[in-house]
Formats: sequence, structure tokens, C-alpha cells
Amino acid sequence: MENNISIDQISKLIQCKEDQSIARFNNLNLYTAVQPIFSLAHKRIIGYEALVRVKDDSKRWISPASLFTKKYEISEAILLDRLCRYLHIDNFSKKNNDINWLFLNVSPQTIIKGKYFGQFFSQLLEKFNLPPHRIVIEIVEYPIENNELLLENINYYKDIGCLIAIDDFGAGHSNFDRIWTLNPDIVKLDRSFLLKASKEKKIQKLLSGIVSLLHQTGSLVLIEGIENKEETMIALESGVDFVQGYYFAKPSLDIESSSKINLSLEDIFLDYKKNELKKEKVNKKEYNKYKEFLSIIINKIKKGYSFKKSCQFILNEDEVIRCYLLKPNGVQIGDTIASNSLVNGDIRFKPLYDTNSADWFRKPYLKNALLHPNQLQVSDPYLSITGAHMCLTLSIMFSTEGGDKVLCCDLSY
Repeated sequence: MENNISIDQISKLIQCKEDQSIARFNNLNLYTAVQPIFSLAHKRIIGYEALVRVKDDSKRWISPASLFTKKYEISEAILLDRLCRYLHIDNFSKKNNDINWLFLNVSPQTIIKGKYFGQFFSQLLEKFNLPPHRIVIEIVEYPIENNELLLENINYYKDIGCLIAIDDFGAGHSNFDRIWTLNPDIVKLDRSFLLKASKEKKIQKLLSGIVSLLHQTGSLVLIEGIENKEETMIALESGVDFVQGYYFAKPSLDIESSSKINLSLEDIFLDYKKNELKKEKVNKKEYNKYKEFLSIIINKIKKGYSFKKSCQFILNEDEVIRCYLLKPNGVQIGDTIASNSLVNGDIRFKPLYDTNSADWFRKPYLKNALLHPNQLQVSDPYLSITGAHMCLTLSIMFSTEGGDKVLCCDLSY
């Protein structure tokens, strides 16, 4: 093939110095640095991302960005991409490790155009005897509209047995459409999620929801760019599977020493568990208080008091938003008894205030109450349609002469 960029051609640009391979490109020397990737559940390294480090002829380190942001002819861009992957696999194959993954960055443009420059990657893996299941092809952020064409070419890597990761999800042009189309094995969340979540509690909850949604698509989730303990705790709470960042280990040219870290994931988990236990104790004390309150309301209802009169006292609690009664089929009985803060609340949502005969059968707090009669149930936080604010619901099913009922009390969150 006239445009063939072969392994033999690339190998001529590689030289070995002191058990490390170095690549030569446009009067620059390219080196392999690796940054460990950790599994939180396993509390250990499960992979390494390969990164390029660059020296000029004066032996000065220069920014790798200057290498990749330069505009190249497509043949030169393919050559640079293949040269980097050759270099990284060459160096990684020297590492005394036969289990962990190697993450290799590839731009969508390179993946799509690469097929016009001859076979390469499967031959490269064969040359260094590296099984394809140990390679994670990381699709870096790059604007491309034709995801179907990208998928067609990504399937080459899937077919030979590699894993696929989407990088920088949540930044630039990345979106769920690319996730649906490419069906990656791993999604790497951009650091911007951490920055926003560390400043606003609401974003932390949103992050957990995004992680849960990505898990439902069949993707494991990695969050990158972690730089301190606070961000680590956010990552733990969000439910991500893998973490990467300077807090754990910086990229290193010494591949062997990159597996030796000073940070103890065991200690991090101990701190996390202590914090969660403290929250649990506080919540348990708070919910026990409301359990007593709801018992008082139920007794008043059974004695014949009106629902409004029965629950009036609980509305003095700052956290209480509203109380309402449901039939076991989810249909609301009568009006919602709202706190003063809600009655005088955001008038823009007034069309949603009247919930008489509304049907809440879809709500988990109702289903849980039906499954556990006479036991207080506490829902996860959710966005209430009645006022569009975050709340959680306490619910309990009890029996009356007129049949079973479910008492619900919404607390602000």
C-alpha cells in the first residue's frame, strides 16, 4: 500500500537507552511516562495510563501539548500516533507485570483514518507478545459528528479483544449519544465534575446519578484528576469504580517505581467509613424522633381526629415540608397538609400544589411501605414534583377500620 506506515518503518525511529525505549520525531525525543489507575473496591492498582513526555535537542523538557496541538498532514498524524503506541507498548512490555491494563490514548480522527495506512495494531501486540485483553483503547476528546463511522472503526479493536474507554466525559464534545453509540467498557469522567462537586452539594448528588446511569449502560466508571482527600471522598460517595490523579500518584518515567505509592487506600477507606458511621448515627437519631411523631399522628387518626388536626404539630419542625395520606394503590386521600414555608413558597409552581387524588404508585416510598407494614421507611433524596425542590419522604403503612393507609411526611433535603 502506498500510504503504508508499517511496524518496521516505525521501529527505525526507536532507540533503546538503559532499558528504556525512546522515540525520535521531528527533532524531538519522546519518552513513556505512566500514571497508575486504582480500583477503589480492590484498593490497588489495576492499570496504567501511558503518557508521552518530550525533550528537545537541548535536553529540555517541553510541554507534550506542543507536540499534539500542532497541525499535521494526516499521514504525519498517523505516524505520530503509531509511534507513541509502539513506544508505550515497547516500554510496558519490559515491566514485570502480566495482569494490569495499559490505557493508550487515541483520537477519533486517527482511528477513522488509520485504516488507510495499513495494518498495524494487532501486529504490534503480536510483536511484543502483549495480549489484546490487557489493552484499553482510550478515545480522547475530539469533535466528530459521525459516531457511526467511529464505531465502525472502533469495532476493529473490540474484535481483536481490546477494551474501549471514553475519555473526558462531561467536557467538550462528549455526551451520552457517544456512550449509547460506542458502548464503551469504561467511561472516564472529566475533572470538572470534581471541581463543581467540591463546591456544591447538589452537584455531588448529580455526580452519583450520572455514575449510576453510566453503570446502567454497562460501563465501568473512572474519575480522573483527583488532587486531594476531599475529592477522594467525593469519588467514594459517587460510586465510581476507578480513580486516577496526583493525589494517588503522578506520572512517572520509571515504570517499575510507579507501582510503589506512599498513599494507603486502606486508610482512606477507614476515614470514609468513620464519616459514614457518624452520618448514620445522626440520621438514626433524627429518624427515631420522626418515628415517634408519625406514631402520634397515626394514633390521632385512629381516634377520629381530622388529618389536618392530627399532623398540625409536626409542621412546626423546620425540616417538615408536607404530610399526606395515600391508599395502598397510591392514590392520595384528600389534600396535602403543607407547612407555612410551602404555602407561602414559590408561586411559579402553584399549578402543582393541589395533589388531591394524585397517584403516587410509582414512588419507591409507597412500595417500601407496602412491603414493610407498620415500619418507618426513609426514601432516598429526590426531586419533588410538588414545588420542584429536593426532599426525602418518611412513609409508614398502618391499619384503620376503613382499611390500610400510608402516612407520608416529606422533609427538606
